[in-house]
Amino acid sequence: MNLPLHFGWLGVLEAALIALLVGAMCYLVFHWIGARSRWAHGHAIGWGSLVALAIATGIDAWHLFYMGVVKLESPVYARIALQKIHDPNFLAARVFMSSVGALCGVALAWMVMQARRRAD
Repeated sequence: MNLPLHFGWLGVLEAALIALLVGAMCYLVFHWIGARSRWAHGHAIGWGSLVALAIATGIDAWHLFYMGVVKLESPVYARIALQKIHDPNFLAARVFMSSVGALCGVALAWMVMQARRRAD
């Protein structure tokens, strides 16, 4: 997400909370678009999830992928790659928890919208 977060588990939880809000906002945007275009609920959930994952885990997921694919044979290249990462010790946890947070945000927004729809 490229935000100045705390280090360690506190940073992981902050990233997950931000991802939860991003997921909810993405679903609401695609629900609004889907209501105007007469989409099924699955389209709004799917596109909202995809965009929320791309926004919430974007740069961290890229760093995790890059560290796993590129051969960092030289200590200099490894140091350069690690300097670009905010908290390399908790990178995988941050990506996982951001993914879970984004998907839970979409699901939570969907549940709220369904409850609101039933109340009307």
